[in-house]
Amino acid sequence: MWGVSNWPVTLEHDSVILRPLRRQDQSNWLELRARNRDWLTPWDATNPHPGGGLPSFRQMVRGLNEQARAGAALPFAITERDDDGVTRLAGQLTVSNILWGSAMMATAGYWVDQARAGRGIVPTALAMATDHCFKVLGLHRMEINIRPENAPSLRVAEKLGFRDEGLRVRYLHIDGEWADHRSFAVTADEVPEGLLGRLGR
Repeated sequence: MWGVSNWPVTLEHDSVILRPLRRQDQSNWLELRARNRDWLTPWDATNPHPGGGLPSFRQMVRGLNEQARAGAALPFAITERDDDGVTRLAGQLTVSNILWGSAMMATAGYWVDQARAGRGIVPTALAMATDHCFKVLGLHRMEINIRPENAPSLRVAEKLGFRDEGLRVRYLHIDGEWADHRSFAVTADEVPEGLLGRLGR
């Protein structure tokens, strides 16, 4: 049914687990963000209003949960299970701007701990989230928007076979200024085997 997000949901593949981001994650989330400040700042969204700030962690979670209940977002914590079976927070992936009706599309954004980058966590997480949106929710299109300078994220798009749809000029306010982004997308009919299948996982 249009507008139903089937939330909350937990998705799992190998050692990567996507689960709802929750208020109890606050201390781990803040520690992870602080440790990765230099790694994430060049790609972080900022408030374009003079003197404007971003919501606190609790405000962010509350707002995302409201969007999830309305069928407009899927706010996931990216977690990873280590060899000892302990699951730790590794980053965040949010499917947002979910449109139903004749559009049936969404946008995904993500970040990951620098210490875990390059290990396939983000491609796996994005593939899981996209497959869920296509196969369970019935969405038709997933989009990601990436700064042209963000080489690791560009590799994620390439690895998963997202189609480059060109440059969006001054698309989002990032790190204090309006920044260009390259837009990438994939549609459900392009990946009948699913994105995890495309990864060969």
